[in-house]
Amino acid sequence: MSERIVLAYSGGLDTSVAIGWIAEATGAEVVAVAVDVGQGGEDLEVIRQRALDCGAVEAYVADARDEFAEEYCMPALKANALYHDKYPLVSALSRPVIVKHLVKAAQEFGAGTVAHGCTGKGNDQVRFEVGIVSLAPDLKCIAPVRDLALTRDKAIDYAERNALPIATTKKNPFSIDQNVWGRAVETGFLEDIWNAPTKDIYDYTDDPAFPPVPDEVVISFERGVPVAIDGQPVTPLQAIEEMNRRAGAQGIGRIDIVEDRLVGIKSREIYEAPGAIALIEAHRELENVTIERELARYKRRVGQEWTELVYDGMWASPLKNSLDAFIEDTQRHVNGDIRIVLHGGKAVVTGRRSDTGLYDFNLATYDEGDTFDQSAARGFIEIYGLAAKQAAAREARLS
Repeated sequence: MSERIVLAYSGGLDTSVAIGWIAEATGAEVVAVAVDVGQGGEDLEVIRQRALDCGAVEAYVADARDEFAEEYCMPALKANALYHDKYPLVSALSRPVIVKHLVKAAQEFGAGTVAHGCTGKGNDQVRFEVGIVSLAPDLKCIAPVRDLALTRDKAIDYAERNALPIATTKKNPFSIDQNVWGRAVETGFLEDIWNAPTKDIYDYTDDPAFPPVPDEVVISFERGVPVAIDGQPVTPLQAIEEMNRRAGAQGIGRIDIVEDRLVGIKSREIYEAPGAIALIEAHRELENVTIERELARYKRRVGQEWTELVYDGMWASPLKNSLDAFIEDTQRHVNGDIRIVLHGGKAVVTGRRSDTGLYDFNLATYDEGDTFDQSAARGFIEIYGLAAKQAAAREARLS
């Protein structure tokens, strides 16, 4: 049998071009692997057939939607993962599950090399290649689009010369990546960072300037994971899909940022993540009710480190695995309900309840029934401020 190379296949321009280039440049047979992470759009059977039409000898489709939601999106939710305090790791989260299935396919089809369609400017080349060698150190990686230094115009010309059946054309120059956790749009006129995004950029969200009536939703959590919406049991995938629908209708989750890529480039990105943003807002507020003050402070630092590791392609790193264990432990008491109102681009928490919370009405109230001993505050303040008092006295003495 000829040498085989497994290609991460999306059905788009770059990976369609890559099938032909790999075959021409190496003489190897190409096995295309498409992974369903809830991206919607074209039917995956259509994408599978396109891979075959572009020259792949095998085309494999993996349904990873539930796996992605449970094993990748839920850890991100528990970490309240927002890169630059805005971006919920839409693309970064999907790469490790795609890598997992690429490695599995390489082993199944007897391939010694895995290929991807990333450019040399992006983060995904790192996420794919570091992820692959972390799971299978003996596998080799190639990146035909990067190594050819193909621009999008050159790739389109190549596809047209070879009559490749692709959807991207010169009239639609955007690079789009989407999954159930969100949607990313870049390139084209968006590369001029003064240009505002036009309405046609968006697909997961409606215009927040013209919202429907406010939508009140109650999200129930167990150990940091949404388990019911308005009292109806849901899986993680169903929770994300339902919140995508309801928050998206209100224009929630539109993000326009210039972010720091791992490779050192600042890049303008448009994201839509209605479900992710609404769920993170609800989860974060439930943590405010259920996690002790010092633990909450430290978890925010750990969550930021976790977010940056995942963004940087270190999903399988020892540090990230250890942070997973810490974050999971913090979720033991993150149980309860959050009432949130979705309207006009905003998700606003209006109610909280938890049987495992730390909020004590009798301690918090200023009215009758107050059980807080206010006389204890004077001594506490005196001891708490003693070091600052001593330092100030020294400065006064030496000045």
